Amino acid sequence: MSKENNSRKNSYRRGPKPATPERLERAALHYLERYASSAENLRRVLMRRVYRSAELHGTDAAAGEKAVSDLIDRYRRAGLLDDKAYATARAAGLHRQGKSARAIRQTLSLKGVEEDTVTAALEELREEVGSETDLAAAVNYARRRRIGPWRPEENREPNRERDLAALGRQGFSYDIARRVIEAGTPDDLDWEDAY
Repeated sequence: MSKENNSRKNSYRRGPKPATPERLERAALHYLERYASSAENLRRVLMRRVYRSAELHGTDAAAGEKAVSDLIDRYRRAGLLDDKAYATARAAGLHRQGKSARAIRQTLSLKGVEEDTVTAALEELREEVGSETDLAAAVNYARRRRIGPWRPEENREPNRERDLAALGRQGFSYDIARRVIEAGTPDDLDWEDAY
């Protein structure tokens, strides 16, 4: 009995299995079922597995890299990976969360989306929302955090600098932050148009 328990414990401690093309494909499909991803981000995820496997099991990292590249190319042709669709959807989601265009650009760049694709996604968002996407995002952020016109009147002036700083940390310009924080009521911001 104790020998059986030891073997079970050891099986958990063995670490990851060798990264074969079949295992990499299963890992990629599992990842894509759970998360939307850019091609470069999926490549990074799979290459971490390849390097870990090469370190622990002595597998060939170059062969793993080729398998990952082939997999990414096949998924692109099949439509499972589409950086343009990913960037557009992710930009819209980040905008709804109250992220500035600068923060959206940075997030997408960190995920490995090419600069021209990021620019196209932001342009599409600007067409959808209107010319003042940062104002709309700042209004969404202020509403969610209950700052500016959503803060009780007696607490607004003592927290003015803190609220401006919070919007600044989110990547909004001083002018936009000031417009949001100094608005008397939410209606002064035309916040209905912010969605």
